[in-house]
Amino acid sequence: MPHDTSAPERPDAMPDVELARAARLGDEVAFEQIVDRHGPAMYRFARRLLLHDANAQDVVQDAFVSAWKDLPSYAGRSSLRTWLFSLTARRAADLQRRRTPVPVDDEVLTTLLPATTRSPQQDALDRELVTALRQALAELPWRQRAIWLLREIDGLSYREIADALAIPEDSVRGQLYRGRRALAERMNSWR
Repeated sequence: MPHDTSAPERPDAMPDVELARAARLGDEVAFEQIVDRHGPAMYRFARRLLLHDANAQDVVQDAFVSAWKDLPSYAGRSSLRTWLFSLTARRAADLQRRRTPVPVDDEVLTTLLPATTRSPQQDALDRELVTALRQALAELPWRQRAIWLLREIDGLSYREIADALAIPEDSVRGQLYRGRRALAERMNSWR
């Protein structure tokens, strides 16, 4: 009988479904890999949604605590990424209900502009554009902002957004349309 000399698969090379299965069984290394793999995107989403760095850190930490506790109930009906975004969105919504609005940090939006070497005048225009976009995003209703960020920044599909926010896919389409239209109206002077 031949001897199997293959080494066990490294956690960083495991697909999400296998990581989730291992973490569900108490494998802390697998859960750490989930955190390393999905934490940065969850943080970017929370930061852009909540418009504040410390709040975003708290929300992501709370989402991962929930994920660890709720992994046994994760059935895999959606991707692990979508499920984690849904936990993040719920924690952000809870925080948003408890707190007053905070203006969008300009630094959050600078990642939306391509990095180039331009003139000081162009840099000033870019800063003004970021400020205008920051204000326009801050004025969107929370759900429209969440949907816009998940679609335009994180690239989630309509189905993934619907799963993440626990709303019908048609609502995602409608809210995204209204959010895009509102942003276009507010940013009209920049066209």
